[in-house]
Amino acid sequence: MLDPALFQYLQTYLTERRKQLFKKVLSERTRHFTVVTEDVYQLHNTSAVMRTCDVFGIQDLHVVEEKVSKRIDKEIAMGAQKWVNFKRYNSIKECIKTLKGDGYQIVATTPHHDSTLLYEFDVSKKSAFFFGKESDGLSDIVMDAADGFLKIPMYGFTESLNISVSAAIILQSVVSKMKQTDINWQLSDAEKLDIEMEWMKRTIKASDEIIERFESSKKSGNKF
Repeated sequence: MLDPALFQYLQTYLTERRKQLFKKVLSERTRHFTVVTEDVYQLHNTSAVMRTCDVFGIQDLHVVEEKVSKRIDKEIAMGAQKWVNFKRYNSIKECIKTLKGDGYQIVATTPHHDSTLLYEFDVSKKSAFFFGKESDGLSDIVMDAADGFLKIPMYGFTESLNISVSAAIILQSVVSKMKQTDINWQLSDAEKLDIEMEWMKRTIKASDEIIERFESSKKSGNKF
């Protein structure tokens, strides 16, 4: 649970410019859409998808690693790991169950099947966009659980795009359409405060020590 006193104290470590930037970015953040990668082998692809989520205001990235486990490449993510909530799963079924429980429809991105073309996609529903392995695509588990299929229109001989490119094209399209509607896509005030608290903890130098001193002082009855 967020401690208002600690929140206000950490705010004193931010410049006015940084505080205003946090508020501006948070006003554009959404959980109406989220992204899932399933066993993506190429490390730079997952890192690039995280960066894409940050660019288009997607707050949560879900990474399923049943067959492969790799850390996010911080250099490629270019700091996005500070701003995007990164959730790991070792079971695709667990991930699907969690997202369905949170009210998301499961959308499998695939150039095959009777997929909806990107420009025809209905942005009104909370949607989790699943992206699969570079070579094999999404697993049968995802395909069977999917509430819908989505594809990017392509007009050449090539049938697929790099996962990070696909994610960027899809997110740019659906986020732009979403913001032209009356959908309540914004984060709640409580969510914004929780995320801002996490951002402060991740970006303020020696934040753990600062928080420890604050808690110790609070217990002893002293005031900052």
